[in-house]
Amino acid sequence: MHTSFVPINLDDLKIVLQLFKEAAEKIAKMNINHWQYWKNPPKEKVDWVKEGLKSKEFYFIKNTNDELIGMIRILHEDRMYWGIQQEKALYIHSLVVREQFEGKGLGNIIINTVAEMAKNLNYLYLRLDADAKNPKLCKYYTKLGFDKVGEKTLPLSSYNLYQKEIRI
Repeated sequence: MHTSFVPINLDDLKIVLQLFKEAAEKIAKMNINHWQYWKNPPKEKVDWVKEGLKSKEFYFIKNTNDELIGMIRILHEDRMYWGIQQEKALYIHSLVVREQFEGKGLGNIIINTVAEMAKNLNYLYLRLDADAKNPKLCKYYTKLGFDKVGEKTLPLSSYNLYQKEIRI
């Protein structure tokens, strides 16, 4: 399936927050306590999203029929989770695939698209984090070739840090 990344504007904040809420509700159905704060996000999380929208880091993911299948945030540095890093890396956050599009391999397609971006920018790594309370997601990233290289504890949860070397 072909996908395209469409930059998200600050005007689309409500849609972004709705996508986070849908993801939180989907995760809750799996009895996983991950992202539940997105059902009624605290101010600091809304501010984090606004900052990313202003910095042009969020993208809607659409298919060939122009259907909204999800979103992603792509950063060139991630000091909150990773601190200051010497190696050039591209960072993935907030990857959401809407429930009706799950099971079609879209997560893998999206991550491979971002890996290709990283390769074209001559970055050495693709990095992301996963809430440690979501073992299914952690296993998924390992299956996609990411190595767990660390852990980070923040006020809302603890996260596993994953990276994948980009083959140039």
